[in-house]
Amino acid sequence: QELRPKSLDIKQEELGDMVEKEMASTSEAIEDAVRRIEEMMSQARNESSGVKLEVNERILNSCTDLMKAIRLLVMTSTNLQKEIVESGRGAATTQEFYAKNSRWTEGLISASKAVGWGATQLVEAADRVVLHMGKYEELIVCSHEIAASTAQLVAASKVKAEKSSRNLGRLQECSRNVNEMAANVVASTKSGQEQIEEKDTMDFSGMSLIKLKKEEMETQVKVLELEKRLEGERVRLGELRKQHYALAGTYDAMEDGEAKPAPAPRRGILRKPPLAQKP
Repeated sequence: QELRPKSLDIKQEELGDMVEKEMASTSEAIEDAVRRIEEMMSQARNESSGVKLEVNERILNSCTDLMKAIRLLVMTSTNLQKEIVESGRGAATTQEFYAKNSRWTEGLISASKAVGWGATQLVEAADRVVLHMGKYEELIVCSHEIAASTAQLVAASKVKAEKSSRNLGRLQECSRNVNEMAANVVASTKSGQEQIEEKDTMDFSGMSLIKLKKEEMETQVKVLELEKRLEGERVRLGELRKQHYALAGTYDAMEDGEAKPAPAPRRGILRKPPLAQKP
């Protein structure tokens, strides 16, 4: 105890309060995320329709389910932490228990911050996607990040928990539910992206005659460019094959400007090799 830095002791006295503050802050961030998603849902219904509305609703519904799963996970984690402290502190106070197990406590704080930050980032990414200002890939990355941070929270909570603890079993079940909901966000995002891109590419209903003619000419130019590029690649492929045959020793001399592959050598009758003589 004498060798420990005094500044570290002061910091550890505050660890217990920091754990409670971070868990409360995480819960508040998730509640705020749910409210923002509901606001985005009503905004999407007012400002979009058809395929885009369907895609936005599906993505936002999956995000809402994920937030609810995270909220339940945080509540269960908080109950498990209280159980751990009550069973392990003995005559010590809660603050003393957190200070004594400072590394475990710091792990809880870090994991809780990661969960809250991930939830906030997911909502911001969803907001940008609904407003057509963001990328669908951002939602996918945020979902993976949330799954990783919740796994970190479960691991930190699990370290000092009794194996027979009911709260631990509930926490592990909540973690599996979070992973499932995060996978649903990824799936709905990918399918929505495919729908939007397909519709944007093939929807010509709102174009005027002049606009249609311009799009038709631009598409013809692209087709000619691709055909020219394809022909060039075919020529390149032919030259590559000639060089391959030449290096392999199966190419004859050029005749009349055309290359003819050499005929395959005839196979002779395979004979059984003579037996080795005994010494």
